Amino acid sequence: MRATARLRQLMKSDQMVVAPFCFDAIHAKIAQRVGFECIYMTGMGTAAARGYPDLGLLTESEMVQNARYVANAVDMPVVADADTGYGNPINVRRTVRDYEDAGVAGIHIEDQVFPKRCGFFEGKEVVPTEDHVQRVRAAVDARRDADFVIIARVDSLAVTGWDDTILRAHAYRQAGADMVFVDGIRTLDDLQTYARVLDGVPRLYNGMLLPASRIQELGFKLMIAGGTLRVISHAVTAAFQELRTAGTMTFDPFGDHEVSFVELMGTSDALEMARQYGAHKTDVSSTRIEGSSVVDQSSGV
Repeated sequence: MRATARLRQLMKSDQMVVAPFCFDAIHAKIAQRVGFECIYMTGMGTAAARGYPDLGLLTESEMVQNARYVANAVDMPVVADADTGYGNPINVRRTVRDYEDAGVAGIHIEDQVFPKRCGFFEGKEVVPTEDHVQRVRAAVDARRDADFVIIARVDSLAVTGWDDTILRAHAYRQAGADMVFVDGIRTLDDLQTYARVLDGVPRLYNGMLLPASRIQELGFKLMIAGGTLRVISHAVTAAFQELRTAGTMTFDPFGDHEVSFVELMGTSDALEMARQYGAHKTDVSSTRIEGSSVVDQSSGV
């Protein structure tokens, strides 16, 4: 089944879709391994992995390239951050086509001015409602796969308040968006307001103010769950600190998990293909798997 059709199928089910933040192919593969049915390619994580803050510093082509790597790594739908669409409605048309070609199942486009910033940062600015309506219309018209999901992100809550946010959400939905996404929900009161004032509108929630089961009870169709960057930063910091102070690195993120890192990445399958096609005569034959490590026999590392 096409990833886009699968995402539509998931959205029509009685269960809310929970998609963890992933910013590269490794984390996408881990998400698939533990049983998620959909993942979210985070713009903040994509920028951070390249050494930048989430302030609209990455280009459309950089975001699309990362989306392609992530989508190609897994057999499940990927919803991706597409920032503001990277320009006017004509730019948005190209953005939709590029993300489609990358293999993702859906994107969200926000109503911030460019350069944008993370939805939870102070100092956001939003474009006039009609400007983003045209972006949404262009996105809907541009898709070649009718199942490709267009999500309109609304960033006005911290800027202009709930009244304007509600008007924007309905306007974007009427323009053809499959789902709306009010970002910057910081409190339980705002979360409950979000659920109440847009009841009946397909909605995405970004955050973890409540467990997923409670979010589903509020009527949300898709929940994207962050925290990945904090978890990774904590684990890597602990491992590096041990190496720096003790000269060892005993931290094992996989622990007793049944699949090692190299198996997660499909190393055995790749080596088997090498043998199948006669590539064992090349340098790949110098690589063997020992436990959870890949060992290069020619160099001893």
